[in-house]
Amino acid sequence: MAMTFATSNTLLGTMQPKGRAAQALTALAVAFLGSILLAVSAKVNVPTWPVPVTLQSMAVAAIAAAFGARVGVATVALYIGQGLAGLPVFAGIYAGPAYLFGPTGGFILAWVAMAAIIGHAADRGLSRRFLPLFAVMVAAGVVQFAAGFAWLLLLSGQAGWIDPVNPVFSAYKGAVEPFIAWDMIKFAFAAITVVGGWALLKRD
Repeated sequence: MAMTFATSNTLLGTMQPKGRAAQALTALAVAFLGSILLAVSAKVNVPTWPVPVTLQSMAVAAIAAAFGARVGVATVALYIGQGLAGLPVFAGIYAGPAYLFGPTGGFILAWVAMAAIIGHAADRGLSRRFLPLFAVMVAAGVVQFAAGFAWLLLLSGQAGWIDPVNPVFSAYKGAVEPFIAWDMIKFAFAAITVVGGWALLKRD
């Protein structure tokens, strides 16, 4: 069987056309729309420092669960590429490489891994039930926090908000701990949204 852009275990896979060319066009369109959703979710934020609270982790989780690994990763990569190109898609007022290599860079780049983990689980059929999907999202969130935390430690010598005497503790308190509860809530909403999408499909 030829490889499809989205498996039949995902919401996107159940709706994609059969023709290969049509599937490719659909995947491109969906990835573009998904990147717009990520940009919009970045602008809905609480401007905390050094990392703002946004809806992006929820959007990444929902996109990956609905689209699967291939299109989910492509969507996040397209979004990051737009930001690198200077488009105003990130949470701050600036974009380009300088923003990506700032305090939030590790979290943004980790969304590629998040999309791969959650999308792979969705491809295997785990997006239909809340608890398994939520558990996968939480596991992917751990990867996100680990990458973001490691990134912040690499920047510790250049960041005034990190205590040079205890960089590990100050990086954790400033840019990881405040977001754990928020992300659990966002992942729950993302899982409910995707599972709810399957429920709507069953009614049709």
